[in-house]
Amino acid sequence: MSFQWNCVPLQPIFIDKGMKKYMMPLMVVAILVLLAGAAWLFINLQEQKQVNQDMQELAALDKQEMENEYERFALQYSEMKTQINNDSIIAQLTEEQLKTQKLLEELKRVKADDAREIARLKRELATVRAVLRDYVMQIDSLNRLNENLKRENTRVTAELEQRTQQVVGLSSEKASLSEKVAIAAQLDATNISLTLLDKKDKAMKKPKLKDCRKMQVGFTITRNVTASNGNRTVYVRIQNPGGNVLGGGGTFPYENRQLECSARRVVEYTGEETSVSVFWPVTQMLESGQYRVSIFADGHMIGSRTFSFE
Repeated sequence: MSFQWNCVPLQPIFIDKGMKKYMMPLMVVAILVLLAGAAWLFINLQEQKQVNQDMQELAALDKQEMENEYERFALQYSEMKTQINNDSIIAQLTEEQLKTQKLLEELKRVKADDAREIARLKRELATVRAVLRDYVMQIDSLNRLNENLKRENTRVTAELEQRTQQVVGLSSEKASLSEKVAIAAQLDATNISLTLLDKKDKAMKKPKLKDCRKMQVGFTITRNVTASNGNRTVYVRIQNPGGNVLGGGGTFPYENRQLECSARRVVEYTGEETSVSVFWPVTQMLESGQYRVSIFADGHMIGSRTFSFE
């Protein structure tokens, strides 16, 4: 089986002079359009390249600024630790400083174009900044409070020094500052009262010793910003007209000896004015006459008063 190919000879295309006249301008225009497009594309690529370069430079600058802030915050934590004597706050500042330094090391290892990590560390930086601001305010408040306490302590110390000089003369000049502060820190009991209570623990309108079932000693520990805060054991001695102590509260140390007390109570003292009540249940016959109430705390007698009953 055979195939036969019928070939048609190509006919040459002739462009007459009229067509050439119109095609030449079109070709020039096309070439110019292509050149303009290529130029625009080249310029656009260059601009995009410049934009990318600018963005990289801005990212690098932003990263460097973040590193500078982390380093500055870590340094501020070190400086703040030298401004206070509070061990608890110093420990907290140290912990926050270590966190800041850890974040700084992470930032240094991150590339500037890692947008996700940079954004995360920027959020962490905002948190560090807020925490640092809180500590600055807290330490500033503590420093102001310390300054006020120092001024108050200075004033009290000056008053005590003046009184001591009047009493003991030149010997007060040799007293140490610690001794003056210790004197200033002594508590003081005022508004001392002795109330007779009946069998229903109510104050007797017409106090009679024979009907008394319990004695209530009330007093106020005055405000003292120099005294240390905390629990204090207060001892109360009630002496009858014969000078004997109405016992039952055990003993306590006072001036290198043991004294008997009528009652005791643990009081939480915060440096502010504190009201205290102590009770003594009647366990013996009470005689008419003067009863002396003495109050002791921290090895000192902080107040006393005499009452008369029939």
